Amino acid sequence: MNSVEEHYIRKAEWLKIIAHPVRLCIIQGLIEKNSCNVTEIQNCLELPQSTLSMHLQKLRGAGIIEGSRKGLEVIYQIKDPQAAELIKVLFPQIQFMEVVE
Repeated sequence: MNSVEEHYIRKAEWLKIIAHPVRLCIIQGLIEKNSCNVTEIQNCLELPQSTLSMHLQKLRGAGIIEGSRKGLEVIYQIKDPQAAELIKVLFPQIQFMEVVE
C-alpha cells in the first residue's frame, strides 16, 4: 500500500469516528461552549455515563478532543481544528465560539 492510499484510509477512519450521531453532538456542543465537563455533556445528551465514556474515549483516541483534569473533574475541549471546521460546515446555522488552539 502506498502513502496516498494510507492517507485516504486514515481520513476515512477519522470520518467514521466522527460520523456517529452522539459523537457529532459531543463535538458540536464542545465547539459551542468551548469546553465542558463530563456531567454537563451527560446532562445534555441524557446518556448513561458508561455510554458517554465510550464515545469520549473514541474521540480522544482519534485526537479529536482532549481532556484536562481540574480537581475531581475532567474538562473536555476540541483538539483537532479540522474536526471543528467540519462541524461548522455541517451545521452552518449554529453560532460557534472560536476554538482556542
